[in-house]
Amino acid sequence: MNRRTALKTTALGLGSLSLGRAIAATDDATAGLLAKTNHSTCKWCYDSIPLEELCERGQDIGLQSIELLTVKDWPTLKNYGMTCAMGTLDEFSIENGWNDPANHEKLQAAYTIAIRDAADHGIPNMIVMSGNRRGMSDYDGMVNCAVGLRPMVKLAEEAGVTLQMELLNSKVNHPDYMCDHTKWGVALAEMINSERFQLLYDIYHMQIMEGDVIATIQKYHDYIGHYHTGGVPGRHEINDSQELNYPAIIRAIHGTGFAGYVAQEYIPTYDDKIKALAEGLRICEV
Repeated sequence: MNRRTALKTTALGLGSLSLGRAIAATDDATAGLLAKTNHSTCKWCYDSIPLEELCERGQDIGLQSIELLTVKDWPTLKNYGMTCAMGTLDEFSIENGWNDPANHEKLQAAYTIAIRDAADHGIPNMIVMSGNRRGMSDYDGMVNCAVGLRPMVKLAEEAGVTLQMELLNSKVNHPDYMCDHTKWGVALAEMINSERFQLLYDIYHMQIMEGDVIATIQKYHDYIGHYHTGGVPGRHEINDSQELNYPAIIRAIHGTGFAGYVAQEYIPTYDDKIKALAEGLRICEV
């Protein structure tokens, strides 16, 4: 018997409290136990839906952010009272990242502008990528990332923006990607040593690469500034059709004191894609 059922039974048995008041009392007592999730989603999963429509319909289901958008889209979000929890830029590349010094000059020029744009528009985070290995050792790639990113992190510190490197799987979706394990990302974060450099922990990708999601989040949460979801396998809805227990994962995230955004990043299979998104938001509201 759960708490709500017990209160109903007591009210009916004693006749001292109406059923309606019993239910209301239960709701009041449990409301404070719910951890508020800040809800975001990734626009690329809804390419068939215009941004304005996604904003309008997203508001109705509790969406607060639409991310992986560039500066040209941020004013539209603001018009709908929404934000972009994780910004990106037009020159964005997963494969050609910060682990290759040959990319540094171009990336630094682009991110110098992007960081200032983010600060001007109140965008809290900008995504960065390690790039592919291409035969490079993990250590050399880490050092190269740190060297290239440090000037950008300094700018981010001054601007109040956080750079976040995404953890991706190299097993299924992004062959040869370097930042494919949490420990590597944590070691890079320690090398850079700034609160304005954190990790974007993609639950879907890390389940594929290393599993042990909850324990990893609990151990390394100080280095994680953002989360992406996705059902495993297939990167579809996060309901019971896939292997991850998302309510338990979200409770673990809230248990670390996390106050950032959790972004739904799965490809909907439902005909009604907003219904699929709404389901994900409800699953993550624990």
